[in-house]
Amino acid sequence: MRARPVSQTEKENGVNKNCCAKFLNGRASTTIAFGLLLAFVLSVAGMSSAQESTALKFRGAIGVIPVTGVAANGIATLNVVRAVNPAGPWRIADLSADVNSEGRIRVKGRGLLLAAGNGIGTNAGASVFATLFCGDAKTATAHSSNPVALDADGDFRIDEVLSPVPPTSCDTPVLLIRNGGSGGVWFAASTPELK
Repeated sequence: MRARPVSQTEKENGVNKNCCAKFLNGRASTTIAFGLLLAFVLSVAGMSSAQESTALKFRGAIGVIPVTGVAANGIATLNVVRAVNPAGPWRIADLSADVNSEGRIRVKGRGLLLAAGNGIGTNAGASVFATLFCGDAKTATAHSSNPVALDADGDFRIDEVLSPVPPTSCDTPVLLIRNGGSGGVWFAASTPELK
Protein backbone atom coordinates (compact mmCIF):
# COMPACT_ATOMS: atom_id res chain seq x y z
CA MET A 1 0.00 0.00 0.00
CA ARG A 2 1.34 3.33 -1.01
CA ALA A 3 1.39 6.28 1.30
CA ARG A 4 -0.70 9.16 0.18
CA PRO A 5 1.46 12.13 -0.85
CA VAL A 6 1.58 14.93 1.73
CA SER A 7 0.54 18.32 0.46
CA GLN A 8 2.51 21.50 1.07
CA THR A 9 -0.22 22.82 3.44
CA GLU A 10 -0.12 19.65 5.52
CA LYS A 11 3.70 19.92 5.77
CA GLU A 12 3.40 23.53 6.97
CA ASN A 13 0.72 22.59 9.53
CA GLY A 14 2.93 19.80 10.86
CA VAL A 15 5.87 22.19 11.22
CA ASN A 16 3.66 24.75 13.00
CA LYS A 17 2.33 22.13 15.45
CA ASN A 18 5.87 20.95 16.20
CA CYS A 19 7.09 24.54 16.77
CA CYS A 20 4.15 25.31 19.06
CA ALA A 21 4.80 22.19 21.13
CA LYS A 22 8.47 23.10 21.53
CA PHE A 23 7.53 26.72 22.32
CA LEU A 24 5.03 25.77 25.00
CA ASN A 25 7.28 23.13 26.57
CA GLY A 26 10.42 25.27 26.58
CA ARG A 27 11.71 28.39 28.23
CA ALA A 28 9.41 30.69 26.34
CA SER A 29 6.35 29.43 28.23
CA THR A 30 8.17 29.89 31.53
CA THR A 31 9.12 33.43 30.55
CA ILE A 32 5.54 34.25 29.57
CA ALA A 33 4.18 32.82 32.82
CA PHE A 34 6.73 34.79 34.84
CA GLY A 35 5.91 37.98 32.91
CA LEU A 36 2.18 37.57 33.55
CA LEU A 37 2.80 36.95 37.26
CA LEU A 38 5.04 40.01 37.49
CA ALA A 39 2.44 42.19 35.74
CA PHE A 40 -0.22 40.97 38.20
CA VAL A 41 1.97 41.69 41.25
CA LEU A 42 2.84 45.18 39.98
CA SER A 43 -0.80 46.02 39.33
CA VAL A 44 -1.79 44.90 42.85
CA ALA A 45 1.08 46.92 44.34
CA GLY A 46 -0.01 49.93 42.31
CA MET A 47 -3.56 49.64 43.62
CA SER A 48 -2.42 49.42 47.24
CA SER A 49 -0.06 52.39 46.91
CA ALA A 50 -2.84 54.40 45.28
CA GLN A 51 -5.04 53.65 48.29
CA GLU A 52 -2.32 54.99 50.63
CA SER A 53 -2.71 58.54 49.37
CA THR A 54 -1.13 61.51 51.07
CA ALA A 55 -3.72 63.59 52.85
CA LEU A 56 -1.38 66.34 54.13
CA LYS A 57 2.07 67.54 53.06
CA PHE A 58 4.31 69.80 55.12
CA ARG A 59 7.40 71.45 53.59
CA GLY A 60 9.67 73.68 55.63
CA ALA A 61 9.40 74.73 59.26
CA ILE A 62 10.34 77.51 61.63
CA GLY A 63 12.29 77.10 64.82
CA VAL A 64 10.73 78.24 68.05
CA ILE A 65 10.90 81.88 69.10
CA PRO A 66 9.90 81.56 72.76
CA VAL A 67 8.50 85.05 73.36
CA THR A 68 6.07 86.98 71.17
CA GLY A 69 6.41 90.25 73.05
CA VAL A 70 6.85 92.00 76.39
CA ALA A 71 4.05 93.91 78.09
CA ALA A 72 4.55 97.42 79.56
CA ASN A 73 4.86 95.85 83.00
CA GLY A 74 7.86 93.78 81.78
CA ILE A 75 6.04 90.43 81.64
CA ALA A 76 6.88 88.37 78.57
CA THR A 77 4.15 86.81 76.45
CA LEU A 78 5.07 83.20 75.66
CA ASN A 79 4.68 81.89 72.10
CA VAL A 80 2.10 79.22 72.98
CA VAL A 81 0.81 77.23 69.97
CA ARG A 82 -2.25 74.97 70.29
CA ALA A 83 -1.86 75.11 74.09
CA VAL A 84 1.75 73.84 73.87
CA ASN A 85 4.43 75.98 75.57
CA PRO A 86 7.58 76.91 73.65
CA ALA A 87 11.07 75.69 74.42
CA GLY A 88 14.01 78.06 74.49
CA PRO A 89 15.24 79.21 71.03
CA TRP A 90 15.77 76.36 68.54
CA ARG A 91 16.40 76.51 64.81
CA ILE A 92 15.65 73.98 62.08
CA ALA A 93 17.30 73.82 58.63
CA ASP A 94 14.59 71.86 56.80
CA LEU A 95 11.55 69.67 57.35
CA SER A 96 9.28 67.61 55.15
CA ALA A 97 6.35 65.55 56.39
CA ASP A 98 3.53 63.57 54.81
CA VAL A 99 0.45 62.25 56.58
CA ASN A 100 -1.72 59.74 54.73
CA SER A 101 -5.42 59.05 55.16
CA GLU A 102 -4.70 56.13 57.54
CA GLY A 103 -2.72 58.40 59.91
CA ARG A 104 0.79 57.25 58.91
CA ILE A 105 3.24 60.10 59.27
CA ARG A 106 6.65 60.27 57.63
CA VAL A 107 8.85 63.14 58.81
CA LYS A 108 12.38 64.01 57.74
CA GLY A 109 13.96 66.85 59.71
CA ARG A 110 17.41 68.38 59.32
CA GLY A 111 19.46 70.59 61.61
CA LEU A 112 17.19 70.94 64.64
CA LEU A 113 19.65 72.57 67.06
CA LEU A 114 19.73 74.91 70.04
CA ALA A 115 19.87 78.56 68.96
CA ALA A 116 20.88 80.15 72.30
CA GLY A 117 22.79 79.59 75.54
CA ASN A 118 25.98 77.64 76.27
CA GLY A 119 24.74 74.62 74.30
CA ILE A 120 24.16 76.67 71.13
CA GLY A 121 24.57 74.61 67.94
CA THR A 122 24.08 71.26 69.70
CA ASN A 123 21.14 68.85 69.90
CA ALA A 124 21.24 69.06 73.74
CA GLY A 125 20.82 65.26 73.85
CA ALA A 126 17.16 65.73 73.00
CA SER A 127 14.62 63.40 71.47
CA VAL A 128 11.59 64.66 69.55
CA PHE A 129 8.12 63.58 68.50
CA ALA A 130 5.60 64.98 66.03
CA THR A 131 2.13 66.19 66.96
CA LEU A 132 -0.48 66.96 64.29
CA PHE A 133 -3.21 69.30 65.51
CA CYS A 134 -6.56 69.30 63.70
CA GLY A 135 -9.06 72.08 64.31
CA ASP A 136 -8.88 75.69 65.41
CA ALA A 137 -6.73 76.83 68.34
CA LYS A 138 -9.49 76.45 70.95
CA THR A 139 -10.80 73.01 69.94
CA ALA A 140 -7.76 71.37 68.30
CA THR A 141 -7.24 67.64 68.76
CA ALA A 142 -3.70 66.30 69.12
CA HIS A 143 -2.36 63.23 67.27
CA SER A 144 1.21 62.28 68.20
CA SER A 145 4.04 59.94 67.22
CA ASN A 146 6.52 58.27 69.55
CA PRO A 147 9.81 60.05 70.31
CA VAL A 148 13.03 59.53 68.31
CA ALA A 149 16.52 60.72 69.26
CA LEU A 150 18.09 63.64 67.42
CA ASP A 151 21.33 62.88 65.58
CA ALA A 152 24.37 64.93 66.63
CA ASP A 153 23.73 67.30 63.72
CA GLY A 154 20.02 67.66 64.62
CA ASP A 155 18.71 65.35 61.89
CA PHE A 156 15.82 62.95 62.61
CA ARG A 157 13.27 60.67 60.93
CA ILE A 158 9.82 59.58 62.08
CA ASP A 159 7.83 56.86 60.28
CA GLU A 160 4.79 55.51 62.12
CA VAL A 161 1.05 55.88 62.68
CA LEU A 162 -0.16 58.81 64.77
CA SER A 163 -2.07 58.09 67.95
CA PRO A 164 -4.95 58.55 68.02
CA VAL A 165 -5.43 58.32 64.26
CA PRO A 166 -6.47 61.77 62.97
CA PRO A 167 -9.81 62.28 61.21
CA THR A 168 -9.86 62.00 57.41
CA SER A 169 -10.59 65.72 57.21
CA CYS A 170 -8.08 67.67 59.33
CA ASP A 171 -9.17 71.32 59.43
CA THR A 172 -6.57 74.07 60.02
CA PRO A 173 -3.72 71.57 60.55
CA VAL A 174 -0.54 72.52 62.40
CA LEU A 175 2.44 70.19 62.85
CA LEU A 176 4.67 70.69 65.90
CA ILE A 177 7.99 68.98 66.52
CA ARG A 178 8.16 68.63 70.29
CA ASN A 179 10.63 67.71 72.99
CA GLY A 180 10.39 63.99 73.70
CA GLY A 181 11.19 64.61 77.38
CA SER A 182 8.89 65.86 80.09
CA GLY A 183 6.53 68.66 79.18
CA GLY A 184 6.63 68.18 75.41
CA VAL A 185 7.41 71.85 74.67
CA TRP A 186 7.65 72.68 70.98
CA PHE A 187 10.93 73.11 69.06
CA ALA A 188 9.67 73.71 65.49
CA ALA A 189 6.37 74.26 63.68
CA SER A 190 5.09 73.70 60.14
CA THR A 191 1.87 74.35 58.28
CA PRO A 192 0.62 72.41 55.24
CA GLU A 193 2.00 72.93 51.78
CA LEU A 194 -0.40 74.98 49.68
CA LYS A 195 -1.75 73.13 46.63
